[in-house]
Amino acid sequence: MTDIKTPPIEPTLLIEMYRRMLTIRFFEEAIFDVYRKGWMPGLAHLSDGQEATPVGVCMALRPDDTITSTHRGHGHIIAKGGQVEPMMAEVMGKVTGYCRGKGGEMHIADVSLGILGANGIVGGGLGIAAGSAFTAKREGKGRVSVAFFGDGAVNQGIWYETANIAVLWKLPLIYVCENNQYTEFTHWKKLTSGEGLAARARAMGMPGVEVDGNDVVAVYQAARELVEAARRGEGPATLVCHTIRYGGHHVGDPGTAYRTKEEMEEWRKKDSIQRCEQLLVESGIFSPQDIEATRSEIEGRVQNAVQQARQDPFPPVEEVTEDVYA
Repeated sequence: MTDIKTPPIEPTLLIEMYRRMLTIRFFEEAIFDVYRKGWMPGLAHLSDGQEATPVGVCMALRPDDTITSTHRGHGHIIAKGGQVEPMMAEVMGKVTGYCRGKGGEMHIADVSLGILGANGIVGGGLGIAAGSAFTAKREGKGRVSVAFFGDGAVNQGIWYETANIAVLWKLPLIYVCENNQYTEFTHWKKLTSGEGLAARARAMGMPGVEVDGNDVVAVYQAARELVEAARRGEGPATLVCHTIRYGGHHVGDPGTAYRTKEEMEEWRKKDSIQRCEQLLVESGIFSPQDIEATRSEIEGRVQNAVQQARQDPFPPVEEVTEDVYA
């Protein structure tokens, strides 16, 4: 007889976390296939393997909270409530995309969902998130802003500049570093001195917390504590989530030249989706059949999004100068 474990969070919340993580995984796998078939322009930067971090953080947010994303941003957008249909259309450059096909895979945004945009510039979203946090403080409605960025942005000057102001002004801003171990092709420890970003955050006068970025419940619990403190006016904080990307820096990089097979096998043993599935089953929330049904449902929706986007039209040439601000 299998012992039933008490889930650490509400079952409905855990199920939604699982569904969003699955959506990210299947979306990224589909994008890789779309790229290989030549159905999209340019490259894609995938986040499969990192699903628990954006989902755990975004499930701690309100709908009116804002986030800024990165060049590896599909997971953030889905985690905050973005839909796969307009996302897939945007990746393929179709007029039905979130940005009418003119943003592409690195620049998806939906302000109505609080998604202030993915960004192809390393650390480019940090200043935007700080501005949003400043607005939230002035409005006084308890909103919080989250800036997602990777370990490659840790040494960018804009983090120090915005962190200094955020601490001084007690802005409701949460810095979320997705440390996927490699800055393009170089391990983060070869590029970042000292004890890492969490220690630097504490030196700046804000909480610096590190967490297993492949444990969605741990990420959620850490993020919720920091977010609620920011809502109370206690100022910014930094959350460092240690995780991994399964693929290379982009779809053209196999990721094998600088990472060993043994290293990746160890990370796959800590796969965030498998861990969540195990928790769902051991808690009696889902049966193995429920897991398979959910997987089939979500994978089917993503594949339908691919086929629909292929049929959708490209934006008319006359739109080339519209929505251009600089």
